Amino acid sequence: MNRLYSYSCFSLFLCFLAFGQAFAAHVDTVLTYSPAMNKSIKAVVLTPDDYQKGAKNYPVLYVLHGYGGNYSNYIKNVPELKDYADQYKMIMVFPDGQTGSWYFDSPIDPAWKFETYISSELVGWMDKNYRTIHDRKGRAITGLSMGGHGAMFLAFRHQDVFGAAGSMSGGVDFRPFPTKWDIAKRLGPYEQNQERWTEYTAITQLDKVKSGSLSLIIDCGYSDFFFDVNKSFHEKLLLKCIEHDFIVRPGAHNWKYWQNSIAYQVFFMSRFFNQN
Repeated sequence: MNRLYSYSCFSLFLCFLAFGQAFAAHVDTVLTYSPAMNKSIKAVVLTPDDYQKGAKNYPVLYVLHGYGGNYSNYIKNVPELKDYADQYKMIMVFPDGQTGSWYFDSPIDPAWKFETYISSELVGWMDKNYRTIHDRKGRAITGLSMGGHGAMFLAFRHQDVFGAAGSMSGGVDFRPFPTKWDIAKRLGPYEQNQERWTEYTAITQLDKVKSGSLSLIIDCGYSDFFFDVNKSFHEKLLLKCIEHDFIVRPGAHNWKYWQNSIAYQVFFMSRFFNQN
């Protein structure tokens, strides 16, 4: 009796494991190619549990890492993202923006063209290789720190590609930090290139946005060194009467804050996808 009971429980456990493996979010590490930079770039692609079972197309959320990070940061630090992909039925893409790209095309170094890569080459690669919605109504972009800047910068400049954008602790105006995070390597020293720095930072792209043209969510902690620039970003959006969500909570520039923040970002993007 005990032996039969043990065997039955073990069989049920194996069935549970098989079911979990068959119907769980799937993590791919892919190698994409950038013609603009003539190199291959890694990305993590997270597909929801039912992706393999059907034939429908899915919305895509592109998630950009911060300075010093890479394509694997989010999956390692926020394992709940697999649950979010299942719950909200979306594909998530985590590209490698390398250290200090800031997600624009450098005007002084042709080896750094991450605006072209993210907004055109990577999006095109995803649409070709995965069942995605080939429309801005099915694409959103967010990121943290350097990636928050990148998400705002790219969404404002490519509203035909992305319909929603978010920022977590984003460096949305990097001009107050002229010696930090390799920005001078991409734009030249600030003192000699102030006009260029102004041209390439996210906050100065606001003139390209009209109310209702993008769904926007900005999130930053009170103790973050980027809090002041995020507050100014929020105030400029208000002056332009551009609708957006602005979330402020206690917290600093770290994964403890972002692990919480990304849950709000994904929920916001799912609402945008469902409305469309």
